[in-house]
Amino acid sequence: MLRIVKAIFLVMIFIFVFPLNTSAQDLISINDMIENAKEYDGKHVTIQGEVIGECLERGEYSWININDGTNAIGIWLKNSDTKSIKYYGNYKYRGDIIKIKGIFNRACKEHGGEPDIHNISFEKIKSGFYIQENVSAAKIFVSIVFVISALLMFLFYYKVFRVEKGIK
Repeated sequence: MLRIVKAIFLVMIFIFVFPLNTSAQDLISINDMIENAKEYDGKHVTIQGEVIGECLERGEYSWININDGTNAIGIWLKNSDTKSIKYYGNYKYRGDIIKIKGIFNRACKEHGGEPDIHNISFEKIKSGFYIQENVSAAKIFVSIVFVISALLMFLFYYKVFRVEKGIK
C-alpha cells in the first residue's frame, strides 16, 4: 500500500513540475477573423485552407490566397515557402491544403490597407490533385437535342427570309 501511495505521489510531482506543453493554437475561420477584425488585428492567428488562384511573386516575397470554405484571404510569405506548393485551386485542380501561422492585419499599411496575414510559419497538410470532371449522359443528350433544334430553327428562318425577299 505504501508503494502505491509513493508512486502516486511521485507521478503527481512529475505532473506539476514538468507540465505538458498543450498550448496548441486553435484554428480560426477566415470569416470569423474578418468579422471580428478589430479583435484579431495585430495578433498571431492560425488558419488552414486550400491555396487558390496563383502565386504572385513580389521580389523576395509572394502573395497567395487561401480559402477555408468560409472566406478567402491573402497571405504574404517568403518565396522559399511557396516552392512546396504544387497545386493552386481552380476549376481543374483542388489546391494544396496548408496551415499558416502569422500576424493578421485588418488594414495592412504595407499593402494598401487590405486585410492580410503576414506568414510566420508554413506547413503543407495535404497535396492537391487534378479534378476529373465526368459529364453525365443526360447532359450530353440534352446538348445534342438543343444543337439539332437550333439547326432546324436556323434552316426554317433561313428559308422563310429567303422566300420573303424573293431569293431562290
